[in-house]
Amino acid sequence: MTTAVTHHEQSHTTEATLFMAFELSAKTWKLGFTTGHGQKPRERTVAARHQEGVLDEIAQAKRRMGLPESAAVVRCYEAGREGFWRHRFLQAHGSTSSVVDSSALEVHRRRRRAKSDGLDVRTVLSMLIRYAQGERQVGQVVKVPSVEAEDQRHLHRDLETLKQERASTTTRLQGLRSSQGIRLTSLSKWPEHLEALRLWDGAPMPPGLRRRGLRVYAHHTFLSEQIAEVEAERRAQLQASTDAHIDKVRQLMQRKGIGINGAWLVVMECFGWRACKNRREVGGVAGFTPTPYHSGESAREQGMSVI
Repeated sequence: MTTAVTHHEQSHTTEATLFMAFELSAKTWKLGFTTGHGQKPRERTVAARHQEGVLDEIAQAKRRMGLPESAAVVRCYEAGREGFWRHRFLQAHGSTSSVVDSSALEVHRRRRRAKSDGLDVRTVLSMLIRYAQGERQVGQVVKVPSVEAEDQRHLHRDLETLKQERASTTTRLQGLRSSQGIRLTSLSKWPEHLEALRLWDGAPMPPGLRRRGLRVYAHHTFLSEQIAEVEAERRAQLQASTDAHIDKVRQLMQRKGIGINGAWLVVMECFGWRACKNRREVGGVAGFTPTPYHSGESAREQGMSVI
């Protein structure tokens, strides 16, 4: 999971600044407000994704803390599978945001780390104040992609996810076969050879195993068709698109040993919008392979690379 932090230079973090942190869940958002380290945070809870509620709580916090309506608001929130839409929502209401990796946050190493919404929002709020006041070592800043750059990543990430899912169906078919002592040289011949397949003792395949195998094979076939469609779309873009990123893919493919998969990944994940500063960051992007998340993409999969 990552933490997004609104970035203002130290000259802007004056007394007329409201610091705000989010702790997010599927149903509610915990908000924390303060004007500095010496003030007890004001904590409020709003319904998740209730944008007007968030703006109303900001206005109320300014009034309660004696700040003018024009006071700067330095915001931060934890980002994960929800992506960057909250970041853009906050940007649209007057803040300049950046993102830091939450794994860089300080924790007590001599005790078990407590976990609750209240504690989390206060921890992130304290980190935000220190970061806004110039303590840059408190977090690692990452770059948020534009809407267009984020959209360009879906093609190759979808392809990678489909391939991984198809590989899992292949493994499942192989496991069903091996568990019953069935030998089959090619999984593509599974449906045609069902009647001829025999168990270790020569008995025909049980009906339950047969039906399950057919369902897994149907899923495998469907995924293969989806992969073919995505690859065809990628080839069409490579042949006809005049986009600058696609042109970079073509140039990389001219290098020996670089194919369409590697070239596409490096361009869309690295050269497209990130600002890598050293070879380690470039290597981290080049070696990045997105993996399925239990209910969405993880923060790392969404492209929050440290810069």
